[in-house]
Amino acid sequence: MAQSADELLKRILVVDDETDVTELLDYKFRQAGYAVRALNDPLRAIGLARDFRPDLIILDVMMPELTGVQLLRMIRSDALLNDTPVIFLTAKGETADKVRGLESGADDYVTKPFDARELMLRAQALLRRAKSAAASPSTRLAAGALLLDIERHEVTAQGKVVELTATEFKLLRLLLERKGRVQSREELLSDVWNYSPDLETRTVDTHVRRLREKLGPGGDCIETVRGVGYRVSG
Repeated sequence: MAQSADELLKRILVVDDETDVTELLDYKFRQAGYAVRALNDPLRAIGLARDFRPDLIILDVMMPELTGVQLLRMIRSDALLNDTPVIFLTAKGETADKVRGLESGADDYVTKPFDARELMLRAQALLRRAKSAAASPSTRLAAGALLLDIERHEVTAQGKVVELTATEFKLLRLLLERKGRVQSREELLSDVWNYSPDLETRTVDTHVRRLREKLGPGGDCIETVRGVGYRVSG
């Protein structure tokens, strides 16, 4: 089952407490050209997922210590992972079980015993759908408990709406859009205020301080990079 060039090296995480399942899927997906991580311990899944940043997660429902449903809730509440497509694997094949699985946030549901070829086709369909969605720019930007909705021109911190000025909103949006990348004071002056980079940079520091104050604990994601500028993490 060959992939097209733009599908190569997509990352898939498989979490199942049955080693025969993880070994089979690890082999099949690697053979088809995917990068795969497979593990049998659900307690390690979130940490591995944050490091691996999978394009798709295949998740067993019935696992000891941490069920697939519990794990999925953690995935959907994590800013780095919440948009990742998830396929549930389970021995429960009743319609009510499938509905509960989909209602809990899964994107697809495959019952055991499963046909590996069918599962791979479902995985490829989800990956194509995710790629299409990614082609459209997101209108919601997040970092930790901070959420900025571009269309509604609204910012919430820990679920509470925060009133910002137009400049503060523009500054926060730019930092969120460039999350993880350090922005110098000169770059921020140019991109937010349309100032020449050689003008006073204290303006940036003043606005960042006020922004942090308004965001409360949510403002902790705005980091000061000494001698350079600012960066949003999380």
